[in-house]
Amino acid sequence: MPATHADWSPHIVVATVVERDGRFLLIEERINEQRVLNQPAGHWEPGETLVEAARRETLEEAGWDVEPTHLLGVYEWQPASLPYPFVRFAFAATPLRHHPDRPLDAGIERALWMTPDEILQAEPRWRSPSVQTCITDFQAGVRYPLDLIRHLAPSR
Repeated sequence: MPATHADWSPHIVVATVVERDGRFLLIEERINEQRVLNQPAGHWEPGETLVEAARRETLEEAGWDVEPTHLLGVYEWQPASLPYPFVRFAFAATPLRHHPDRPLDAGIERALWMTPDEILQAEPRWRSPSVQTCITDFQAGVRYPLDLIRHLAPSR
């Protein structure tokens, strides 16, 4: 059943596309007893900028400190199984430091580095179509400056 205007609430998420030596950082997570692949990604939380959220989510889900360098794009996806869409702010990010002993978020099985071909072959396991779309945009050189996103201080 489609959502009405009163109960329609898109979920705002951030994701990072991190490339190193021709491989991309992905996470394998368990969703509804299925193991799926995604970029490090998660919900934007109160009190943080979108860039801060991207750093936090990558550390929590993959155990990597990263530095977002560019906005790749804003992606909207409406899963058929849910009454709300996802709005994903995807960032290109540079890997800085791995924390191999850091516990990962609940539901995350592991972080892994995959080639573009390995990712394509794993299509049935993508959490959403945005997994490949973000990588395709990254490979095509799509990059927007981070200052495209203007974080305005709260009114006092």
